[in-house]
Amino acid sequence: MTSLTYELTLAGLAVGSAAALTGIGLVVTYRATGVLNLAHGAVAMICAYVLRQLVVEEGWPLPLGALVTLLVVAPALGLVLDRGVFRPLALLGSNPAQTLVATIGVFVLLVGGAVLLWGPGARDDAPVLLGDDPWTQLAAVVALACLVGAVTRWTRFGRELRAVVDNRPLAVLAGIDADRVAAAGWAFGSFTAGLTGVLLAPYVRLDPYGMPLLVVEVIAVAVIARMRSLPVAVAAALAIGVAQAQLARLHPEGWAGPLLQAVGANLFVVALLVAALVLPGVGGKGRDALPPPARAAHVPPALWLVVGVLLLLPLGLAGSDLHTAVQVPALAVILLSLVVVAGRGGQIALGQAAYAGLGALFTALLASAGIPTLLALALAVPMVAVTGLVTGRPAIRRHGLALALATLAVGVAVSRFVLTQPYATAGLSLGRPAGLSDDRAFYALELVVLAGCLGLVAALRRGRTGRALAALRDHEPGAEAAGVPVPRLKLLAFVLGAALAALGGGLLGLGLRAFDPEQYDPVRGLLWFAAVLVLGADSLLTPLAAAALLITLDAGPQAGTAAALIGLLAAMTGRVPPLMNLLPSASRQARPLAGGRTDAGPTGGRTGRHSPPAAEGTAAPAGGPARLPTSTDRNPPPARGRAPGHDPPTADFAAPTTRTGGAGGWSVPAGGGAPPAEGPAPAPREGLRVHDLTLTYPGGVTALSHVTLALAPARVTALVGPNGAGKSTLFDCLAGTLRPRRGEGRVTLDGTDITSRSAHARTRLGIARTFQRLAVFPSLTVEENVRLGQEQNRGRGDPAAVERSLRLFGLAGPVRHRAAADLPTGTLRRVELARALAGRPHTVLLDEPAAGLDAAETAALARILAALAADGLTVLVVEHDPDLVAGIAHTVHTMEGGRILS
Repeated sequence: MTSLTYELTLAGLAVGSAAALTGIGLVVTYRATGVLNLAHGAVAMICAYVLRQLVVEEGWPLPLGALVTLLVVAPALGLVLDRGVFRPLALLGSNPAQTLVATIGVFVLLVGGAVLLWGPGARDDAPVLLGDDPWTQLAAVVALACLVGAVTRWTRFGRELRAVVDNRPLAVLAGIDADRVAAAGWAFGSFTAGLTGVLLAPYVRLDPYGMPLLVVEVIAVAVIARMRSLPVAVAAALAIGVAQAQLARLHPEGWAGPLLQAVGANLFVVALLVAALVLPGVGGKGRDALPPPARAAHVPPALWLVVGVLLLLPLGLAGSDLHTAVQVPALAVILLSLVVVAGRGGQIALGQAAYAGLGALFTALLASAGIPTLLALALAVPMVAVTGLVTGRPAIRRHGLALALATLAVGVAVSRFVLTQPYATAGLSLGRPAGLSDDRAFYALELVVLAGCLGLVAALRRGRTGRALAALRDHEPGAEAAGVPVPRLKLLAFVLGAALAALGGGLLGLGLRAFDPEQYDPVRGLLWFAAVLVLGADSLLTPLAAAALLITLDAGPQAGTAAALIGLLAAMTGRVPPLMNLLPSASRQARPLAGGRTDAGPTGGRTGRHSPPAAEGTAAPAGGPARLPTSTDRNPPPARGRAPGHDPPTADFAAPTTRTGGAGGWSVPAGGGAPPAEGPAPAPREGLRVHDLTLTYPGGVTALSHVTLALAPARVTALVGPNGAGKSTLFDCLAGTLRPRRGEGRVTLDGTDITSRSAHARTRLGIARTFQRLAVFPSLTVEENVRLGQEQNRGRGDPAAVERSLRLFGLAGPVRHRAAADLPTGTLRRVELARALAGRPHTVLLDEPAAGLDAAETAALARILAALAADGLTVLVVEHDPDLVAGIAHTVHTMEGGRILS
């Protein structure tokens, strides 16, 4: 027994050493570049093939081949990736999600290139580099980790690396060559990938698909290390490797036996699943989601007609064998699921192949139990949808990189523990139903199903749910602030995506007349995701074009062509726009800038203090410039018939006559009042209050300390103070973006504790907010932006609230039909305010509302805010402009060091 334990431990140390190398390379690359390199496994596979080519095929001595592979080929590959792919993305200002897509593209490109060069088959003659002694491998890993630690801690390069990691822009200002640091990180990361590949190749299948996925699985050790700690990564890798080896000694009887054996052979997959779903996520909430489309593509009806004719051609021109053609509609349905999740919802979903495989598996299992085939398929779809609900619920609160890892982990786990396991798939057959055995009949059925799915997704893109999904994709915090129930909407997208993938997977299995797990391999899932992204994730034409492209190229004489082409395009993301952008746009859009950004968008566009040109339909009246309000105008007297501080009667939202209050169409109804007709609901008796609030961030930093604040109804309260005083933190606590722990204070609304309420729930209670960095939705029009605020909140029972908000802010002209991406900052400020007021709030929280406005626009904004407060709205303003604060605020609180001083 002792001898067996020792032997298994040695075997586990060998596997753990290779995993530790992967962890070291991923951590160093991430710390030097900020890139989570999902292509690490593909680089390892390429280096293993290169060593085999040099030693086995060309006859080089092993030491010389290893030196060339590890010290020349591997670092050179890393430098090529840095200069050719990732440095241009950094210069274009691409967000982490776009960079992640590029790593997926590199992964797919290298896999396709390996298939083209060496074929798809596995090799079992890879040379052994360090022999069979695991202690030698372990010593090499420990020595490498110590070397990296020493360089990081005690050398000039290490200090520069730490500086770049902590604050890259500041490091550049200090004279550090961040590009050189990044290049060194990529070279070293590729070296460790190459070493991992040549060490693993003799003990696993050396093939273009298996080894990259195997290395992807051990990303778990880097996630456990939070992408920072080398000792934690090495320790986790060795511990998981030894534990996996020790599980091999267990052979339980009964149903648990096959499952435990699968766990024992794939413990790194379990670790990846737990690390991705349970541990704090890598990345954050913000710029690490897929960006919205730079322009709205419009598919001309004539093009749809051409596509329809092309899809019908196999029925009339092909022979009786449509083996290739029947795969196209099925794959198109699978890819349509990515249009829902990634294109419309903006989420990075890398596990759709698993849901497609489950759809085929459940269809086969139900059909084997005697259920008619079509009914089995119909039952399999909701079963997989439930699976999508169960797996999606823990993943939906992740964002960007963390969500990508979570969905990838789910996909790999389903593949390893279900789709490829004999206990689940042994003896399965999948035949077509009676009457559809002929390829033509089955192909016609697929076309009908595909048309129905396209109609369903097209309907989803329109209306209230479609606007909410677009808002979620464009700006998630802004969607929450507009009242969109983000977790519920994400779950809807994931469940619908799982159902569509299951339907397509079942059709694919029926078309091939067999359940083939390789058709639903996670590597194929990455290829599908890349194909949808490079063609245009938000276009309904994309699934059809991508499916035809993938199936046609894979059916050709050169396997791997599709992967190489799609991978090349995905690796160039940010520089090569989605191919569907070549179609005419649906409306005139903003001029695209580098990286797919626009000249005015949700981040504020022009931020200078000079007036941007007025948007179409919002210019001042002819006959001369508009009168600029005076300081007296910016603090109007109370509304007629009431004393200051008393609750106002509800007034008309937009009187027939308006006067221009500044540049760009800001307007205030004649007479001063500006609330909705059924307008903001009467202010709560006590209003919004903070009671003894303390908020401490992880690490012990106290942002707020025993803060108490009451927002008086029908008055403007201002928060001022230096940067870092805690103003934005207090603002976020009021809005629900941040929530203190139990016992650290309360937030109440009219005496009711709302401390635990989410941001969208507070919006629906009547607390609206705006953002310092504009939170408009560029893919929606001005009217759609405002309508979203109305239909998600208290104003949803009052459709006229949209029109009143548009008129109040001078947006009722032709500008209402323009996409928000095409508008200057001043107009976008009005759009954000109009959206907030369309929900009929009683309290409005404004974070730096004058940011990006010129003097005339700021004065006009002051008139609007003063009029709204005079008509009963509770207003909180966090603002650095002293003139604006002095002109509108009834009460001013000064903050410093997380406390309110006055």
